[in-house]
Amino acid sequence: MKTNAGKRIRGLKKALSRGVTLVEVLIVVAIMAVIAGGATYLVFPEFKKARIKTAVVGATTIKMAAETYKELESTSDACPTIQDLVSARKIDGKKVDDPWGQPYKIKCEEGEIRVYSPGNDRKDATPDDIRDDFKPSDIEKVAKI
Repeated sequence: MKTNAGKRIRGLKKALSRGVTLVEVLIVVAIMAVIAGGATYLVFPEFKKARIKTAVVGATTIKMAAETYKELESTSDACPTIQDLVSARKIDGKKVDDPWGQPYKIKCEEGEIRVYSPGNDRKDATPDDIRDDFKPSDIEKVAKI
């Protein structure tokens, strides 16, 4: 009886110490790939919305800085530029680009300052442009483009 139990224990030790087979590793890798693919499918639209929201916040911040500059420091009625705001230390020179790496644009229309970003396509006057006056519904629309 002792020898039979000893053989079982040695057999179990040998089975446990044999390691992992290539097939088992491939199965685990395949499962991880499926999970990662599903996570990417669910997370990517939210990442796109986050970039748009960040661009709206950046444009709004630059608009407030431009309005302050125009009211307090401007010597003319000319529309301030990004460079004017950086020179006057109203904004940080490192924070003048949108989430896509393009500089924000400032326009003065009918006495009102507007700040916008060219958006994901990096081209002006396209449907994915992001403005400082965006509402949540506008963010949803641009995110679907």
